Amino acid sequence: MRVTIFGATGLLGKELMRGWNDDEVTGLGSNDADLRNAEQVSRLVQSTRPDWIVLAAAYTDVDGCEINEQLARNINYGGAVHVAEAAKRAHARLLFVSTDYVFDGSKNIPYETTDARQPRSVYGKWKAEAEIKLIELLPECVVLRTSWLFGTGGKCFPDTILKLAATRPSIEVVNDQRGSPTYAVDLASAIIQLCRKEASGIVHATNRGDCTWFEFAQEIVAKSSSNTIVRPTTSDKFVRAAERPKYSVLSPSSLEKYAIAMPSWQDALSKYLQERAQ
Repeated sequence: MRVTIFGATGLLGKELMRGWNDDEVTGLGSNDADLRNAEQVSRLVQSTRPDWIVLAAAYTDVDGCEINEQLARNINYGGAVHVAEAAKRAHARLLFVSTDYVFDGSKNIPYETTDARQPRSVYGKWKAEAEIKLIELLPECVVLRTSWLFGTGGKCFPDTILKLAATRPSIEVVNDQRGSPTYAVDLASAIIQLCRKEASGIVHATNRGDCTWFEFAQEIVAKSSSNTIVRPTTSDKFVRAAERPKYSVLSPSSLEKYAIAMPSWQDALSKYLQERAQ
């Protein structure tokens, strides 16, 4: 199987490149491919002749998207459409990495793949619009939603907490947003399995279980044997440009349909800390 990965230098892309064995994989970073350039995207897809394309590239600065909506639209919607159109011409399958931000966070039970998209941020809006357009262009594509991604390949929440804990006796973390942390290594493994199983449709993939950011930070500090005290606070104390969903736990039922199970977020965090220490 030939696979082309857009976003190969990102947090998830690095793990996809590392974990995807026994197939012919081409990794493209932002220096190789500007998603806004339809001709360049088409040329790259034609030259790599993939059976599967994984679109893991995006403008992921959620607050930046609020300030630069045109850029967010051009990359997260326009760029995704360019990849999908190139995939259609090349008769390639497509897996598009999406987000929990397509939901408004008003539920208190896990979101199913059939729940209505109701984004409250620019980032979520253009990811949601991209989902709709890609399914229209390629009905058999995979739209994979995930949340709270972390890993050793770049900036992420555990890394920030560990750096703060190294310099402060106490830190405050919001306790009114609930979701599921997702380890890039585990997500990459799920994506590889989905492609090999010829999956299609919307799939939710996160590590098992859920927590608030405060509970996540508590576990990070405890597992790292830090003496820093973690105190709960509320979102209104940390005003951000983009509104965050209060609740964005994603149901695993769509992933279980393919007999794929991801470890608990606590187990994933332990693996991350071991990897980070190496």
